Amino acid sequence: MYNPVFGLARDGLPLIGLFALATLVAALLRWPWAAVVLLALTAFSLNFFRDPDRASPTGPGIAVAPADGVVCKMGEAADPLTGETRQVVCIFMNVFNVHVNRAVLDGTVTEVRYIPGKFFNASLDKASTDNERNIIGIRDADGGQWSVVQIAGLIARRIVCKAAPGDAVRRGERYGMIKFGSRLDVYLPRGYHPAVTMGQKTMAGVTVLAKKAE
Repeated sequence: MYNPVFGLARDGLPLIGLFALATLVAALLRWPWAAVVLLALTAFSLNFFRDPDRASPTGPGIAVAPADGVVCKMGEAADPLTGETRQVVCIFMNVFNVHVNRAVLDGTVTEVRYIPGKFFNASLDKASTDNERNIIGIRDADGGQWSVVQIAGLIARRIVCKAAPGDAVRRGERYGMIKFGSRLDVYLPRGYHPAVTMGQKTMAGVTVLAKKAE
């Protein structure tokens, strides 16, 4: 759905190419300081838009983290799609994390809803309700409804989502990204409980985020 090119996110290629070209031009014009700055920006872009392959855990009744980052909030909140009070797990991504987002589990996309908004720091509680965000609804094989919210942050100004209603997604499959610092909120259906703790680091597609109660 959102496959990388040479280990890099597709949306980063134009920016990486621009910085690399500008670095070359500055070097040819013998502008050393400009070349050094542009080279640093090229290296930063290569690091930010990296998109390594990963193997997701197998087995029934588990959901994986949709993003690299740190668990910054857990508790109960109103699901933005259904209005129901659900368990939510929030992951904050800084500019040094891999920013490609992955599906939490196998299922079918039921809805994709984009909501324009502001650009508060994504670690703040009000980011969930006030910031620009994109909500993806996924129904799993048991009929459970998941809501995954991509939230733009203070620096992030673009949300990329390649998923569309009716798409079948697989656990750990790439479906989009958020550029330059952001947050993912995952609303769990009844019967699932968080498998992470506050402050825990997560790896998209690898870390088990939630488990189905036995």
